[in-house]
Amino acid sequence: MGKFYITTSIPYVNAAPHVGHALELIQADVLARYYRHKGDDVFFLTGADEHGVKIVRAAEAAGKPPRDFTNSIAKRFKDLKKVLNLSWDDFIRTSDKKKHWPGAQKLWLKLYDAGKLYKKSYKGLYCVGHEAFITEKDLVKGKCRDHHKEPEIIEEENWFFKLSDYTKEIKARIERGKLRIAPESRRNEILALLKEGLEDISFSRPREDLSWGIPVPNDPKHTIYVWCDALSNYITALGYGQEDNSKFAKYWPADTHVIGKDILRFHAAIWPGMLLAAKLPLPKTIFVHGFITAGGKKMSKTIGNVVDPLEVVKKYGTDALRYYLLREIPSGEDGDFTYEKFEERYNADLAKGLGNLVARVLTLAQKNKIKAIKNKVFDTNINKIEKQMGKLIKEFKFNDALSVLWRLIASGDKYIDENKPWALKPESKEFKEIIGSLLFLISNIGTLLYPFMPGTSEKISGQLKNRKISMLFPQVK
Repeated sequence: MGKFYITTSIPYVNAAPHVGHALELIQADVLARYYRHKGDDVFFLTGADEHGVKIVRAAEAAGKPPRDFTNSIAKRFKDLKKVLNLSWDDFIRTSDKKKHWPGAQKLWLKLYDAGKLYKKSYKGLYCVGHEAFITEKDLVKGKCRDHHKEPEIIEEENWFFKLSDYTKEIKARIERGKLRIAPESRRNEILALLKEGLEDISFSRPREDLSWGIPVPNDPKHTIYVWCDALSNYITALGYGQEDNSKFAKYWPADTHVIGKDILRFHAAIWPGMLLAAKLPLPKTIFVHGFITAGGKKMSKTIGNVVDPLEVVKKYGTDALRYYLLREIPSGEDGDFTYEKFEERYNADLAKGLGNLVARVLTLAQKNKIKAIKNKVFDTNINKIEKQMGKLIKEFKFNDALSVLWRLIASGDKYIDENKPWALKPESKEFKEIIGSLLFLISNIGTLLYPFMPGTSEKISGQLKNRKISMLFPQVK
């Protein structure tokens, strides 16, 4: 039995969760459930990034102190555990003074003791959306290419981290596969950035300008820069900086960080640089997913096209949303969400596909009290598909893994159509063998579904045991 430590990025709690957050959490949950099912000792972490200028401004706009504001939004993110049927083991908050702050400050002092932090006056372009200083090449027509807003010009004395010292080492680690970046397009993207060379980066803000955050331990007039603070969550949640760091010793390094493409530089350049400076192991893999658009347009509160996962779940159910995001959004690429596409996929794959197969077979089995019979042809196919799915999950190709599984479901429908059990006498041996074989198939489909749609997997298992049939996915009209 091995260990498997998986994290999501910690969402910035300046606004309520949207379907993009759901995608990342669900993808990480698939991996956590898959490796747990394999028998590995899994630790799955998520949390909330609560400091920085953006939070302060969002709190001011809401007429709340930052603490009250972040408490209310963080709760909404924590509630996703039940809404999306997630299996995380811990939820770290960067405002947690007992759990997070000691580790973040310890890491800062490690960088300082290594001689990798220095102070200087700086004038630069600051993007509040990124909570980062950016350069002219990050602008399109004078605005941040991601947030479409003009950056602020800030001049102040900051602590800087000597990230430039680690360009060659990070590049070598990625090229040798010691730090795996998936998919390949994101690996190429970060290697292109490293080829240009990394620049030293600001790691603090004056406390008089930003008091909402962690004080710099050796300079209380400064606040630890939000990215330096946030990235350390991956080790502080394991007890780094605490007296008992047995969990850190057990689980670090992370086996997989699951992140969005907009924060690739922070995770594949700044975070490895910090770890190298502190002489800590680097994560093994960074999986980078794309964005979800709504009807081909970027989700925006202004346009009013933000998809609330809670609303989708209320109408269609948790596993319907999990299935759509995992099947319809290509792993590592951008994908689109519309209710039309959602209902089309729901009816075709879930209601008429999986749901219909289970209902047809269980109805015939229930009437005639038939038990599952191991079918050699099905068994060979199931084993083959299980191996294919395992390989695809490890490659983060969740949509392809589900596509392979749905071929197994289609084989069940084909088997029914070819053997026509309704035309046979229920007491005949042939009828019992056909239905028994289909029960065997459905049982295995339920097991293979588990990482992706755990609720449905458990319902199938329950219906096979108690023979109480209920429609898994009623058709949407």
